Amino acid sequence: MKINQNNDDESVVTSAITSDLGISQIVMQLRNLRLSSLETRKRRDKPPKLPSRKALQDVVEGLAAALFPNRLGLPDLKDDGIDYFVGHTLDVALRELIAQVKLELNFVVDTKNQFNQNKSLSDVTKSPIDIVRAFAKQLPGVRLLLDTDIKAAFEGDPAARSIDEVLVCYPGILATIHYRLAHVLHGLNLPLIARMMTEIAHSVTGIDIHPGADIGESFFIDHGTGVVIGETTIIGKHVRIYQAVTLGAKRFPVDEDGYLIKGNARHPIVEDDVVIYAGATVLGRITIGRGSAIGGNVWLTRSVPAGSNITQAQNLATPLDASQHHTNANSEGKPTHETQQHH
Repeated sequence: MKINQNNDDESVVTSAITSDLGISQIVMQLRNLRLSSLETRKRRDKPPKLPSRKALQDVVEGLAAALFPNRLGLPDLKDDGIDYFVGHTLDVALRELIAQVKLELNFVVDTKNQFNQNKSLSDVTKSPIDIVRAFAKQLPGVRLLLDTDIKAAFEGDPAARSIDEVLVCYPGILATIHYRLAHVLHGLNLPLIARMMTEIAHSVTGIDIHPGADIGESFFIDHGTGVVIGETTIIGKHVRIYQAVTLGAKRFPVDEDGYLIKGNARHPIVEDDVVIYAGATVLGRITIGRGSAIGGNVWLTRSVPAGSNITQAQNLATPLDASQHHTNANSEGKPTHETQQHH
């Protein structure tokens, strides 16, 4: 009886607090706003059910632990228990991923039906299990790529004392792990889950890599805060970039109705063995030739040939001669007042 009395007292106190704070009125106002938003989007009777950010964060952490069990797994793992841990962790992570894939596929079908879109639904005819099975088969390849990224970070940073330190401490590696996993899912026609995965890393590290970007092996982001890599960026092998680098779009073309044309190639191509130093902004579908170095705070909107060394002073004082350096003399090399865009 005493316990019930305490529960009754707590209920009375809670009710009083709720009344004092005006929560009931706030709930009603939020409900009206929510319904109005759904009505505007023609979803009044069918609110969208999206993948869970929290669930996907757990999935990525589980996959990372399975890929690197000795360093990102449990602290008391014994050699004879590693395979069991990896198998169990993969099973849990992949089962949760299946549930999230199902949510995205249902959302895609619902959206197309909701707005009477006549586009093919062939991308969503595969079962979530088949998609996740295809994803799982690529995990060994992801591990191989990440090994090259970690090695590149260790060899490229004199402050790095060990490979292990790079894996557990460097924000660029954390962002790259999320990107490598998300890129596979993006290729399996799961753009929403893929984007959510990279945005989880973005919120933690300040590094924004779109999962649609194509990045080669031995990729190293040093320090990393403020790095932006847009959707259609292509990056070759052995590329190193520093904090606050933007690989973005120069402009967004629109269709005849004034809507943005999506999916067109609008971000830079960075060839092998390129270094881009802190604060550089590289915009548009231009090419940074192999072995080039782009200096700090450079604003670049034109292609440069292999072996170029571009500095801010050089850019401002004497622009590269197009004929001498075999670059294209086009509008990309002209000054622009357009707003910088990334994605």
